[in-house]
Amino acid sequence: MSQPLPRIRRRALHGTASFAPDVHPVLRRIYAARGVAGDAELDLSLRRLAPVGSLPGVDAAARLLAQQRADGRVLIVGDFDADGATSTALMVRALRALGFAHVDFLVPNRFRFGYGLTPEIVAMAAMRRPSLIVTVDNGVSSIEGVQAAQERGIPVLVTDHHLPGATLPRAAAIVNPNLRDSAFASGALAGVGVAFYVVVALARLLGDADFKPAELLDLVALGTVADVVPLDHNNRILVAQGLKRIRAGRCVPGIRALLESAGRRLDRVGAADLGFAAGPRLNAAGRLTDMSVGIACLLATEADAANGLAAQLDSLNRERRDIEQRMQLEAVDLAATLSASTDDGAALGWCLFDAGWHQGVVGLVAGRVKDRWHRPVVAFARADDGALRGSARSIAGVHIRDALEAIAVRHPGLIEKFGGHAMAAGLTLAEGHLTQFRAEFAAEVARRIDRDALQGVVDSDGELAPRDLNLGLAKVLADAGPWGQGFPEPVFDGAFEVSDLRIVGDKHLKLTLKADAEGEPLDAIAFGYVGGVFESAALRAGARVEVAYRIEINDYRNVERVQLNCQHLRPV
Repeated sequence: MSQPLPRIRRRALHGTASFAPDVHPVLRRIYAARGVAGDAELDLSLRRLAPVGSLPGVDAAARLLAQQRADGRVLIVGDFDADGATSTALMVRALRALGFAHVDFLVPNRFRFGYGLTPEIVAMAAMRRPSLIVTVDNGVSSIEGVQAAQERGIPVLVTDHHLPGATLPRAAAIVNPNLRDSAFASGALAGVGVAFYVVVALARLLGDADFKPAELLDLVALGTVADVVPLDHNNRILVAQGLKRIRAGRCVPGIRALLESAGRRLDRVGAADLGFAAGPRLNAAGRLTDMSVGIACLLATEADAANGLAAQLDSLNRERRDIEQRMQLEAVDLAATLSASTDDGAALGWCLFDAGWHQGVVGLVAGRVKDRWHRPVVAFARADDGALRGSARSIAGVHIRDALEAIAVRHPGLIEKFGGHAMAAGLTLAEGHLTQFRAEFAAEVARRIDRDALQGVVDSDGELAPRDLNLGLAKVLADAGPWGQGFPEPVFDGAFEVSDLRIVGDKHLKLTLKADAEGEPLDAIAFGYVGGVFESAALRAGARVEVAYRIEINDYRNVERVQLNCQHLRPV
C-alpha cells in the first residue's frame, strides 16, 4: 500500500451570517466556514464568558477552598504536561495572592507514577501533611487515588476537564464541565480553564476586591492552546484576553522568558507562538524529566530567575527534538513495513514498538506517523517497571478512547489502564500482551474507520484573487484570531508557477511563486519538505504547482514581506 497524498477539500459555508461593514470580505467567508453566525460571536470581551456559577461543582469547590484559607495546608497535584503546569501555577499563584497560609504543589513523575492521582502519589502527598489535596487537569478517573486519600483522612477537590468514566471518585467536590447532565456552555475548557473558573468563584465568595483574576489569563491562554482543546467561543475569549495581556507585557516573567528564548517578539505573539514555541518548551520538562522546572519557571517572580529556568527548558527541548528525530526515523521504517502489509485489516490501525524508545516522546512519534499515513497509531515504549506505556493518536471518525474501552471490555486484563480523548489517549499493558493487543487494535479500528479517511485532507477556504496576496490581508488574518484547534487558521489554495526553488536548513523548500504572468513574485516555504510526503513531487523551476497555503508575514531584519506557508504542494 503506497503512502497516499492528501487532497484539498474546500470548506462549506454555514448559513447566512451578518457582519459589520468593516469586516474584510475574505474574513466574512472564513468566519462563515467556521459557523460564526454574526458579530456577536466575534465579541471576545470577558463579559461574554459562560457564567462562572454554571460550571458544575464550582460553588462547592469555592466553599471547600475557603475553609482552608486561614490555617489549612493546600497541596496542588497537577498533570505533567503544559496544561497541568499552567493549571498548577495558576492555582498556586491565586491562592497565595488570596492570602492562603500554606499552599504547595507536588509534581508527579510520569515515568514512576503514570497519570492522575494514584495511590502512590497520595502516599507522597501525605508526607507533607495536607489538609486538602486539589487536583488540576486530572483526577476525574482517579477512583483508587481519591479512596487512598480518604483512608488517610485527606479530602480531595478534583478539578478536571477530561471525560469521566461510568464511576466518579468519591471526592469532596468535583469540578468538570463534562460531568453527566452538565449544562455548562463549553465542554472544551482545558484544565487551566477549569482552574481559572474555580479561582474566580473563590474570589467572589471571599469578596476580595484587590484580587484580579484577569491577571491570570496569560497562563490560561498558554495552557489552553498547548493542550490543543477546541477553540469554541468561550476558549477563544480566554485565549484572546490572555494574548492581549502578553502582547502588552503584562504576563508572568516565565511566559515572557519562554517566548523570548524561542526568539518571539512579545508584542506580536499569537496563539501559534504559544502552541509551537512556549508550549513545547514546557512539555519537554514533563517528557524527559518531570515538570518541576516548568512550574518553577511559571511561578518565578523575577526576570533573572525566569530566564535561567527558561534556558533549562530550551535545552531540554533541544534534547527532546534530537530524541524525537531518531525515534521518528525508526518509526517511519516500521510504518513503511506495515504500509506494505497485504493484511488489509492490520493496515488500518498500527501499533509501533522499539525497545530503545523514550516513553516521554512516543506521543509525538505516534502523531507524526498518524499525520503522514492518515490512520490511528499507538506508539509504545518500555517503562522502568517493564510494562509498555503507549500513546495513541487518531484521525477524524475514530474515537480512540472509546476504541480502547471497547477492547478492554471484550478482553478484561489485556489493558492495565487507559484514558484520554477522542483524538489522543494513553495506555499501559504488559509486554507479553502486545501481540494480542496489536491484533485487537487493528480489528477495532477496522470496525470504526471510514476508508475515505485514510487519505489525508487539507481543508481550504478557497482561492484568493492575486490582488489579495498582500501584507494587508496577512495582517487582517493575524489580528482576526485566535486560531487553533476547532477554529483553524485560514488556508487557501490555488495554482502557481514556480520561478525559483532551493533547499534551506537541510529539509525545508524555499520557493518563489507567481500567481499569473503579470503577478508579483511571492515568497513561499514548505517546511519539512525533504523526507516528507510531498518530496516525491520532483518540482522544478517553470512547473505549475497546486498549493494549499497560509498567508503570513515574514519579518526579516525588520522588513515585512508576505509569505505563503505551504501546507500542500504538488505539480498540476
